[in-house]
Amino acid sequence: MTDNIPSSAPVYAFSTWEPVLRLLRAGRAARSGGPPVRVVGRIGRGSWSLDLVRPGPGPGGAARVEGVQDEMDAVDRVRSALEAVGAEEVSFCAEIAADGRTVLQLIGPSSTVESAVGGTGPGVLLLVEGAVPAPWRRLPASAPGAVAAPSADPGLLERTLRERLPDAVGATEAELAAVEERLGIALPAELKALYRVTRARRADRPASKIFRAVGCELLEPDRAHIADPSSRPWSWASAALDASGARPGDAVQGLVGSPGWIVFGDTGGGDRLAIDLTPGAGGHIGQIIVIPHEENIGAGLVADSLTDLVLGRHSAGGAVREPGPEPVAWVNEQSLRSVEAAAHPGLEALSLGVWEGEPFSLAPVVGLSGLRTLSAHPGTLADPREIAGLAGLEFLELGPADWRVLLDAGAVPRSLLAAGIEDYGRDPLPTVDLANELLALWGRPPIIRRAVKGDLGPLE
Repeated sequence: MTDNIPSSAPVYAFSTWEPVLRLLRAGRAARSGGPPVRVVGRIGRGSWSLDLVRPGPGPGGAARVEGVQDEMDAVDRVRSALEAVGAEEVSFCAEIAADGRTVLQLIGPSSTVESAVGGTGPGVLLLVEGAVPAPWRRLPASAPGAVAAPSADPGLLERTLRERLPDAVGATEAELAAVEERLGIALPAELKALYRVTRARRADRPASKIFRAVGCELLEPDRAHIADPSSRPWSWASAALDASGARPGDAVQGLVGSPGWIVFGDTGGGDRLAIDLTPGAGGHIGQIIVIPHEENIGAGLVADSLTDLVLGRHSAGGAVREPGPEPVAWVNEQSLRSVEAAAHPGLEALSLGVWEGEPFSLAPVVGLSGLRTLSAHPGTLADPREIAGLAGLEFLELGPADWRVLLDAGAVPRSLLAAGIEDYGRDPLPTVDLANELLALWGRPPIIRRAVKGDLGPLE
């Protein structure tokens, strides 16, 4: 994302936005009785948010593409302009007078903002360049007593696979050495035994036969990779409310990723299979784990060894977890009902959600050294200034009014790495001004606002 887009770029041309504005004006005028109108929205290269009423499905059928073709064509014009300058998204608001004269305010794009999901606000502010949420920084804990499973048997594994795949072409020792050099880690003996039998190339043998022989979609050696934290996508707004780690007795550590997770296969549904060289205290070195593609953190135990996987001996699971305080607490109408109930020494993240009762005091969590995330829905805090007592915050999400209190009091925590502004109002401009005040505290570039004038003519 770039902050230095030339003012002459098509993304700032009124003609680029005219089709979108015409659609929004027509929709708003039809609902409000006529101009003038005010419209807001966001368009990104991967998604967009526009205040349009889309046509419903016809009798007995789904909505046809033709019903939204005008919207798609209008959006595509803006998306092409974004792509031309290497920008991901831009938010906007526009005042359209009765005679069609229009003032369009374009917001961003900005390198200091993480792309928003829905809405038209600025999203999450990146206060420290390159900072990542705590779970993505966490390394595996040591498990000194962990050893390989008794079932791990490279010789049996290799003999079994040669019987099942008698004509397979295996990887050479030079190819295996190249994989180790690329990954920066020695391949486990079982994985080497597997690849010596088959290198899993489609040209050598049908993938379906390899699947039946091995028990998974096997990756070619040069596609094997380390499932480190960077291999799992994240956004600050969600990742800051995640927590990683392991409890005593867990077979698999609850990590985002690990330098000891070597991915060698796929379940066929998008979940990755890996050999785990950094197990939990209740696991085995070289156990097989599945890394779910729909989850941000953690992996599940599949088999105690690669030999077990190939022989169809799957694990029944790890140790039963004892109930205990959770590192992430949700206080709202449907979950915990007080901050006192959420507070404990291991608390890492606290979310105060929709709440109809009296606002909460943060006194029960003041002084908790591990608390790194607070997300407070507007109206849930009795006194936002109590946040000053949360010395270890890395991520803070508040409504505009609460941020205003902190800014005026000079009490914005300087430990923050990122910040969110929860604002669902119709006017994003005051929120952008607030965001720029926060960015200035860290010496970060402001979110750029650019006014573009044009004329849509009278509404027909």
